Amino acid sequence: MITKEQVYEALHECYDPEIPVNIVDLGLVYDVQVDDDKVAVKMTLTAPGCGMGTMIAADARQRILALDGVGDATVDLVWDPPWNPNMISDEAKQKLGIS
Repeated sequence: MITKEQVYEALHECYDPEIPVNIVDLGLVYDVQVDDDKVAVKMTLTAPGCGMGTMIAADARQRILALDGVGDATVDLVWDPPWNPNMISDEAKQKLGIS
């Protein structure tokens, strides 16, 4: 059976093409639910008008579907709570030069 940890691992390989940090460390992934072979992810973007949102969500979904044991995956873009830079992991802040 697929685990949340495996899903998060796969999402660590998904990047916003404008920022050299994965979507998990950027704080964009809000929730991961696993129910048997179905995975549901709620994520956001750094800005609601981000033109790359559909592409990032599709990439995340494909990475999840590539995991053994996953039969279906949904990735929903949500806007509540609004993303802010405080959601970035400490490691990613260092990489981006944010203190």
